[in-house]
Amino acid sequence: MKAAQCRMARAALQLGVRELAEMAKVSTSTITRLEAGEELKPRTVEAIQHALEAAGVEFIPENGGGVGVRLRKGEKLNEKG
Repeated sequence: MKAAQCRMARAALQLGVRELAEMAKVSTSTITRLEAGEELKPRTVEAIQHALEAAGVEFIPENGGGVGVRLRKGEKLNEKG
């Protein structure tokens, strides 16, 4: 998972840094560091990616058009408010 994919996934799910940190059982600064492009331990990145996947995100690998994310078919955005 690339930094941009994490940012895109959070936006798609309408999650804040705190919410994702809680879901992945990491600190908010860890999410911030990942999204800033800092290198983290592979198991930490995996924990964050698994949390996002459990919430309905699919990660799209580099396929000539750049990396990306999408919501699994049938997933609905978390409506706030």
